[in-house]
Amino acid sequence: MTSSGTNSAAEVGAGASSESGAEAGADSEAGPGAAPGSGPRRPAAESLSPAWELLLPAAAAPARGRGRALRSALREAVRSGRLAGGTRLPSSRELAADLGVSRGLVTEAYEQLTAESYLRSGRGAGTWVSEGVRAAERPVRDRAPGAAGARVDFRPGTPDLSLFPRSAWAAAQRTVFGRLPHGALGYPDPSGLPELREALAGLLARRRGVVADPERLVVCSGVAQATTLLGFVLRDEGVMSVGVEDPGSPEHSSLFAATGLGTVPLPLDDEGLALAPLERSGVRAVVTTPAHQFPTGIGYSAQRRGELLGWARDADAVIMEDDYDGDFRYDRAPVGALQGLDPERVVYTGSVSKSLAPGLRLGWLIAPAALTDRIVARKRTMDLGNPVLGQAVLADFIVGGGYDRQLRRCQRAYRERRDAMVAALDEHFPGTAVSGIAAGLHVIARLPARYGPENVFLERAAGAGIALRPLRDCGTAGSEDGTLPLVLGYAHLAPGDIARGVAALAEAWRTGRAGSG
Repeated sequence: MTSSGTNSAAEVGAGASSESGAEAGADSEAGPGAAPGSGPRRPAAESLSPAWELLLPAAAAPARGRGRALRSALREAVRSGRLAGGTRLPSSRELAADLGVSRGLVTEAYEQLTAESYLRSGRGAGTWVSEGVRAAERPVRDRAPGAAGARVDFRPGTPDLSLFPRSAWAAAQRTVFGRLPHGALGYPDPSGLPELREALAGLLARRRGVVADPERLVVCSGVAQATTLLGFVLRDEGVMSVGVEDPGSPEHSSLFAATGLGTVPLPLDDEGLALAPLERSGVRAVVTTPAHQFPTGIGYSAQRRGELLGWARDADAVIMEDDYDGDFRYDRAPVGALQGLDPERVVYTGSVSKSLAPGLRLGWLIAPAALTDRIVARKRTMDLGNPVLGQAVLADFIVGGGYDRQLRRCQRAYRERRDAMVAALDEHFPGTAVSGIAAGLHVIARLPARYGPENVFLERAAGAGIALRPLRDCGTAGSEDGTLPLVLGYAHLAPGDIARGVAALAEAWRTGRAGSG
């Protein structure tokens, strides 16, 4: 039989039908006339049309799962289009004989797929493939972020996932599974498990200087969800747009757009968000990254922090503080969070995405008292709360000291990798200026103008399999002095890989230059 619906003699019998009454024990029966306990009779290859050959692996499956395997194989044949709509199937007796399995096994498969609308049948009219089944057009795609085919990926934002503390996390899981009561597996408090909110409040007060009331702390799926929660609440209050740093994280604008809010790019100066443009903008909410501005790497000055809070009070505005990597400062102790200076004007957000792994989807939001109830209500309607087990494990990990140990481990590794990046740039791209404080998981590297023009440099890098993010991807401002500003991530690369990657980038530039000359 072919997928066009043409039937061979082996496929259509004089009495083709979908017999009912599956034989007892169909899943474990062998072919007709087989001795008890024997396997299926293997049909001769020449007795089958090509379309039925795809069922042979199912027919040869272990007896206990043979019926399930046959049903799955038939279902997939219809989905994939191998059995086209309108194709008439052989009778259960004929197909059973061809495959060397029991007739009851085939009958049961026909009945199940008819109930699911993959097949249709009528008394005395045979069994057919339903025309309404849409064949799958493509395999499942993986939409996780990544640079397909990149030999070296210098784009920022990803920690070293090999540093994830698997053994310690597994130990925390065992502890949690041993003590978690059955009732805890019900729908959770949308704010988060009380034990996790208490643990996070203590951690953030101690490490980041946050005023952390557990009753105002909401556990969420990373800073991305924290941003959308705030966006929905602000929109409900009549806010139409939010100020964002320029340059800044591109994700902020797209996340607010998903809540119906526009964004207003606001320029920076050497101390942080420039105050005069902010005041002229008329916005009543603004997003900032004051501990380590993304992507420029500057830390907001003490004076600018005070001025920013003064603006918020005068304008009756809200500041969202994205503390995305505030724990990672390499030249001194981290500066405390802005929220600690005025918890009624600042919405503080953070996550474990840089310290543990983004795949855990665990973050937090600490809200001003006036916004807390509305944010919790929105969280409830959004997803009814984060998964219980992950929250419970993180709480145990924090209380047991594992999280502090992980931060120290990451800080040592990332400081070494930042040093390796700076050294490699000095060696292979002399004259490059690395700006920003010694912190975080990326650097801004301004290559001298002689390596330009920028678009040609980026094309040569891409041709060599090196993924880069230029600074212009993060905002409206371009380079005014002809330099090539790049946002280079290093945390996910070993020091040796960083050195080899920068060397490969320099070689790609030299090769392209020689070729163009």
